[in-house]
Amino acid sequence: MVSPPAPVKKVLVPITAGTEPVEACVPIDVLRRAGADVTVAAAGGGDADDGLLVVEVMYGVKIVADATVADCADASYDLVALPGGVPGAANLGGCAALESIVRRQALRGGLYAAICAAPPLALGRWGLLNGVKATAHPAFVEEFPAGVTAVDATVVVDGKVVTGSGPAPAMEFALALVEQLYGKDKADQIAKPMLVRYEPGYTFKEHNPVQWQCSGTRPKVLIPLANGSEEMESITIIDALRRANADVVVASAEDGVEVVGRYGMRIVADALLDAAAADQQFDLIIVPGGMPGAEKLVALLKKQAAANKPYGAIGAATAQVLEPHGLLKGKKAATCASMVAGLLADGGGEREEDSRVVVDGNVITSRSTGTAMEFAVAAVEKLMGREAAREAAEGLLFV
Repeated sequence: MVSPPAPVKKVLVPITAGTEPVEACVPIDVLRRAGADVTVAAAGGGDADDGLLVVEVMYGVKIVADATVADCADASYDLVALPGGVPGAANLGGCAALESIVRRQALRGGLYAAICAAPPLALGRWGLLNGVKATAHPAFVEEFPAGVTAVDATVVVDGKVVTGSGPAPAMEFALALVEQLYGKDKADQIAKPMLVRYEPGYTFKEHNPVQWQCSGTRPKVLIPLANGSEEMESITIIDALRRANADVVVASAEDGVEVVGRYGMRIVADALLDAAAADQQFDLIIVPGGMPGAEKLVALLKKQAAANKPYGAIGAATAQVLEPHGLLKGKKAATCASMVAGLLADGGGEREEDSRVVVDGNVITSRSTGTAMEFAVAAVEKLMGREAAREAAEGLLFV
């Protein structure tokens, strides 16, 4: 007799004005990869737009929520996970409807979690960390109430409570949540193809070094998105570059500005790709994984290459967008899998074995989703200098 399938795990991730986008996106993405039914809920700060909830989180990123927190008040969850951010964590801490949900979760012995400033400013404020070991962003550790044992760690699991310290450890935090819900084997299964690395810091392999040039005081960067783009890669790169004060334009290759990522996250772009390309010149164009090689994007990339201006791709986009159109000819590139390496061999590019991030002249590539933060900080260094990269990495707790 065949056993019935296990019930789908239900997860609630609230977002609000000022939420840290990486700390929201990474757990949402990773938990959905694990098979969880994740509801992204707006806890205030949302604007109704044709029945959708658009929340502007930190660094100008706009995310469309699935529901409001109030809509979720009567539902039951296997996990409630709070992202941090300023003032996002405090905004979540001030949401009475969310407090009621998490209190009920704690009372029934359910799993709940928070990262960055949210452990002290939300869970701690509600008294839900009393007698618990927990971590938080170093700038907010002193905000813990007296009953909490603060631990200097990236991720802490204490009973049914999981806490994390900031954006760079968001991947480790998300995988810890998967382990709590599904077990270690599942977490390892997800981490391996993404090339997750838990150690902080970034390096990149450089060939044929050139000085990347910017046309103004702030580098202008284009990040095109389409339905099916890897949202974790996209959000991480946008976050890191905007932290460094780059002028980042997120452009939709679809008919409208809303784009649905590979794992269902809905992102509102700043503009349509046609309009962005017609009106502006860019110092750097970055193509996230999952982005199709649309004709208008390829034409834009070829124009960038002809002008000797920087461009790059991460994950499968290296082979699916750059390589088939001769944009890696004679270049060394990082690739995400042996399948992609085969494509590179056919099109004139050369795979850089084992390097996570590769810069060859004006081209930057990276291997997989787990290398997105390294890729982004390396791009900051090439565009804006090592000091700017160091400051961005410190803000991400990536040092």
